[in-house]
Amino acid sequence: MKTFLTLTSFSPTQKLFSLSQESGRNAAKYFINTYPKYFQKDYAQPHIPCLMPETLEAQIEEASEAALIERIRMRKVKAAVDLYDQLLQAGTSVSLDVTNQLLDLICFCGDHDPAQENVPEQRNEETYGAYSKAFSTYTDLLNNRLKADVQTFNALIIAAPEVKEKYNEKWELIVDLLKQMAEQKVKPNLLTLNAVLKALRRCGTLGKSQAFPVISEMKALSIDPSLASYNHLLTIFYKTGHKGSFFYIKMEVMNEVSGKSFTAQDPDDAQFFITAMRICLDTKDMEQAYRVHELLGVGENWRLLGNDFQQNIYYARFFSLLCMMENIDVMLKWYRDLVPSVYYPSSNIMRDLLQALDTDNRLDLIPQIWKDIKQLGHANRQNLVEELLILMAREKHNQEVQESFAECALDIKKIYDTGDRGKVLLSWTAGSLSDLISVLLAAHRRQDAWEMLKLFKTHNRVPSEELLNRFLTCVKEAGEVNQAVELVQISAGFCLPETPKLIQRVQQEFELTEQKYINFVLWIAGSAFTVDEAESSPGSSHVVAAPSSNPPAAPFSSPPASAHFSSLCVSL
Repeated sequence: MKTFLTLTSFSPTQKLFSLSQESGRNAAKYFINTYPKYFQKDYAQPHIPCLMPETLEAQIEEASEAALIERIRMRKVKAAVDLYDQLLQAGTSVSLDVTNQLLDLICFCGDHDPAQENVPEQRNEETYGAYSKAFSTYTDLLNNRLKADVQTFNALIIAAPEVKEKYNEKWELIVDLLKQMAEQKVKPNLLTLNAVLKALRRCGTLGKSQAFPVISEMKALSIDPSLASYNHLLTIFYKTGHKGSFFYIKMEVMNEVSGKSFTAQDPDDAQFFITAMRICLDTKDMEQAYRVHELLGVGENWRLLGNDFQQNIYYARFFSLLCMMENIDVMLKWYRDLVPSVYYPSSNIMRDLLQALDTDNRLDLIPQIWKDIKQLGHANRQNLVEELLILMAREKHNQEVQESFAECALDIKKIYDTGDRGKVLLSWTAGSLSDLISVLLAAHRRQDAWEMLKLFKTHNRVPSEELLNRFLTCVKEAGEVNQAVELVQISAGFCLPETPKLIQRVQQEFELTEQKYINFVLWIAGSAFTVDEAESSPGSSHVVAAPSSNPPAAPFSSPPASAHFSSLCVSL
């Protein structure tokens, strides 16, 4: 447990430090590469290349294949394309390998250098121009009686949907490229067929009719599909809100992959698990979600879950589904097994967990979850904390549970008071104050609740009539007459319309001595209220609210001598 506390307590700090460190590196690289003339002197011994500015200018000036290779390696897209055109116009031949490298660069970067920043509209135009330029360069390659390699064809297939508008035109271009591969005796590989599937995702309903023939072609060529292949299949057939026959597609895909160990063969392999779990969450299919998670544990498939961000997406979807579909005992088993050693849940997932506790009527576990919320660094999430207070205040439980709720509520109060490292991170609302006071009253922590009641005025919040009535009931059970009258005074200070009813309750439900009653009536007369009718019995008076600009005095202090006071005493 000590290790658990240490890791989770500092995890947000470590994450912030890592992000800041990476940001600093990027900023340093930017200044070094933007203003290289200021960083020419090499202080490091021995020489450390990464600390020096990158060579931004081409060193080979004459038009040659070597100069073209240099510009390709420097990712100078425009310069490389211009030089390539110059070489062709001068009648200089360019080798097939270099031509393919240029095509790869154009397909990857577009027709702009990677360092340039563009607004989205310009970016879209340049991307389209890049795809068109790639096909134009490929045409030049064919005109020079050269052949493309498999990587070039893969890039062109992925780009095909971007240069055509209609679905059938997109598919016809893909088929044409596959035919050209066969004519040039270029053997397709896994990435080729995955590129076709990926392109079919942009072909609407036509993609559904062609997807399985592509898979069949894979098997005919003795190419085993990768996780990326199945990811593309799921994406082609599944549309949010349109389940239909997709259930059988999903079953078929899971039957194909279940129990198999996969290795990384395609960058899109890392998308399979998060796509499959998203579909399970959308369709609320807990059974298939378990199959997906079981597949993750086969061999080293966990390596294909992707980076930290993708892992968080996967587990967030898995836990959201568990909270919706499983009973709380099963949910908590998964929670204890995976948090925080494997998964670091967000505040939204913790809210889902609280709702699951509410659904299964296990609100008694809230204090334990609150400890986890603090350890996970989510105690500063206003919505999460208020949700927790609402659940604790909503219903009454046995005394043991109410005591644990009260301790939890007082612990939450500390977060509001000091926050993290002395900083106030949360702001009191009327709802959060009311809920916390209700929790304390239910546990018979009347004095703690009284101290909390004072915070309404401190933070310019107004208590509800329901809260004041509930508080007065607890005061009545304790027989505290002075506190009852002070409660009425607080209500009057906020000019609440419920104040006259509270006064009546005090008169009718509390035993007031004659002197206390005189002082009470005097306070009413001298504050925001007047006595319409007062008889000899304390319980028979009727009070009506009336505005007053003077704050009321303490009701049980010695009354000031005045003619009004004398007349009241005579009448009483």
